[in-house]
Amino acid sequence: MFGNILVPLDGSSRAEQAIPVAARLARVSGGTVVLLRVVYTPDDYIAYQTLEPIMMQKSLGVELEEARNYLDKLTHLDDLAGVHTKTDVFTGDAAATILSTVDEYHSDLIVMSSHGYTGMKHWIMGSIAEKVAQHAPVPVLVLREGKPLFADHRPAENASLRALVPLDGSARAETAIAPAAHLVAALSAPGKGTLHLTQVIIMPGRETVSQNEQEALLQQARQNLQSSVEEIRDGLMADYEAELKLAITWSVTIDDDIAAGIVRVAETGDGAEGASGLEGYDIIAMATHGYSGLQRWALGSTSERVLHTTRLPLLIVRPPDVIIREQRASARPTTEAIKQPVV
Repeated sequence: MFGNILVPLDGSSRAEQAIPVAARLARVSGGTVVLLRVVYTPDDYIAYQTLEPIMMQKSLGVELEEARNYLDKLTHLDDLAGVHTKTDVFTGDAAATILSTVDEYHSDLIVMSSHGYTGMKHWIMGSIAEKVAQHAPVPVLVLREGKPLFADHRPAENASLRALVPLDGSARAETAIAPAAHLVAALSAPGKGTLHLTQVIIMPGRETVSQNEQEALLQQARQNLQSSVEEIRDGLMADYEAELKLAITWSVTIDDDIAAGIVRVAETGDGAEGASGLEGYDIIAMATHGYSGLQRWALGSTSERVLHTTRLPLLIVRPPDVIIREQRASARPTTEAIKQPVV
């Protein structure tokens, strides 16, 4: 599923943590890793260029050459040994350039590191990574410092990645399942990964709700989720039986907030009825939209809050209908900046 994997880099060692993960995925799929470096050209640079064009052009030329040398050096990393790798350098706005490069290289997945709210001056969450996740037409895997995935190019036989996929009963939320299944299976190979589907039942002020009422809600959710899981398992196995080695489990939990409940279950396993004994998961995978109306999962609400709160890697998947609607809108004339190829 992940034949072409795009890895945006900002020149920092933290951003480079995405490389071994992308390489591992490409090695399993026989795919290609594209290392991308965007040299940022702020407005004040362009304005000043009219005053000192020769000096500014020379400075930009130095930056571009450094970027090319930097990417070339990365291609010789042990993690990329035997992996088909391409590199590219562009100037322009980082987020817009990353998104346009997705189409150029027919990318199936973007893997990038987030520095979180650490005060770093590189690509911080709330900036480049969030913009990319919000608009990318392909899944985006956002990695977090200190929470590495199984990315060793010589994985252990017993490697096993556990992914939590929150569902809300909508078809849109289920669009994260197939990408998550492929990601977990690839990163766990030759071991067997686990895909755990969960539903968070929202019950504000649940201390005022009787135990019988809580149990009735849980039982209804269990029945709905179990039925969905059986359909999902049958569908995944029918479509990808030769590719995927997965255990599929499920649970229901109660919380007074969707995002908080997802993060709690993901990081500690706490409250995941039917999943006792776990200490949490390795990754969260979720769609950016679920419920329609006021409770929809849109980047800017639940998925954004999860992304900002969790310490775990997060796979963000945008539903096809959302992508199509945005593409139609973007087809209208706009004043957006277009990336500038480097010659």
